[in-house]
Amino acid sequence: MDLFDKLNERMGPLGSYMEQADGYYMFPKLEGEISSRMRFNGVEMICWSLNNYLGLANHPEVRKADAQAAADYGLGYPMGARMMSGQTSAHEQLEKDLAAFVGKPAAYLVNFGYQGMVSAIDALVNRHDVIVYDAESHACIVDGVRLHQGKRFAFRHNDIDSLRTSLERAMAITSKSHGAILVISEGVFGMRGDQGKLKEIVALKSQYPFRLLVDDAHGFGTLGATGAGAGEEQGVQDGIDIYFSTFAKSMASIGAFFAAEKPVIDFLRFNMRSQVFAKSLPMPIVKGAQVRLDLLKQHPEMKARLWENVNALQQGLKDRGLEIGDTNTCVTPVYLQGSTEEAMTIVHDLRENYRIFCSMVVYPVIPKGMIILRLIPTAMHTPEDIAITLDAFTEVADKLKAGYYSRLAAAATAG
Repeated sequence: MDLFDKLNERMGPLGSYMEQADGYYMFPKLEGEISSRMRFNGVEMICWSLNNYLGLANHPEVRKADAQAAADYGLGYPMGARMMSGQTSAHEQLEKDLAAFVGKPAAYLVNFGYQGMVSAIDALVNRHDVIVYDAESHACIVDGVRLHQGKRFAFRHNDIDSLRTSLERAMAITSKSHGAILVISEGVFGMRGDQGKLKEIVALKSQYPFRLLVDDAHGFGTLGATGAGAGEEQGVQDGIDIYFSTFAKSMASIGAFFAAEKPVIDFLRFNMRSQVFAKSLPMPIVKGAQVRLDLLKQHPEMKARLWENVNALQQGLKDRGLEIGDTNTCVTPVYLQGSTEEAMTIVHDLRENYRIFCSMVVYPVIPKGMIILRLIPTAMHTPEDIAITLDAFTEVADKLKAGYYSRLAAAATAG
């Protein structure tokens, strides 16, 4: 059989909905200035689907810096991978400032968060080593772990007893293989919104010989007294051996970084294949990231405004009897019960009749029968945005309980 003929037979659980979903539920087009309100299909919507936590995407100083850097350097400079011809003083300065901000001796810029995490995991471990990771880790961690040729164990989400069991199993292997143990968790889990139990994990270092890698994509800029993330929030930043974050959330840009002791960063610089063989981050991205980091440090009121909105939204949802789980971060999941088809009718109703744009999460990301409507508050949202959204979600939840969406889904299937 021809390879391409086989593709139609295995489109996957998301691809199987392509005809109904493409362009609306999946791959939708949002237009206009990045803000709390954008246009979808020509209609203004209250947008809860962008990780522009601090509102930096359209900050005047950011826009000016991005434009000036593009004018000064173009998008091609520097040309080549950093190891060969793509190194600049601007890259090095940004790394120094990022390292200082998160309390680590050194940092290393990478082109993309997903690519960077996969490549770092691949570089750090060999077949004699064991990886122990949270079962609900982001896909970039899971894909990095899949490359590992040695043993790996997933511990139940934020379950320290399960982590202990996995560490015992890992030690039994490494005592014979003479390998090492890498534990991976997230600072903030992007679906549930709960923080990783970093304090408890770090405490286990006194009993087990492992190093800790933390993906803090959603924590950087939003958690901790200075915004240095979940480790700062929990008072264990020093216990994180390798800190990672992306620019795609609070920094509203492209790129990512690792921060750790200098020998670790030097190792990654010379051994991460995704960076050794990839073009350096363009200068406009680097210069823009520097301005974003400076604004993040100099304007704590942005984070304060973000948390005013987070608290108002989350408390309002709870007051109205809606389930948001154990989130203790900005990520705000609203848990409902229903099928994928019901989820699609809910989202359609929210967009067409309430003018609210949010993302839905369904199987296979979460178990069948569960729906998550994920809301991402930002510093740009207004009290009016929140009030309208709370009223809409109250009505939607009542409709779901009354069977309104199941009837719509059944009618659509029958038609």
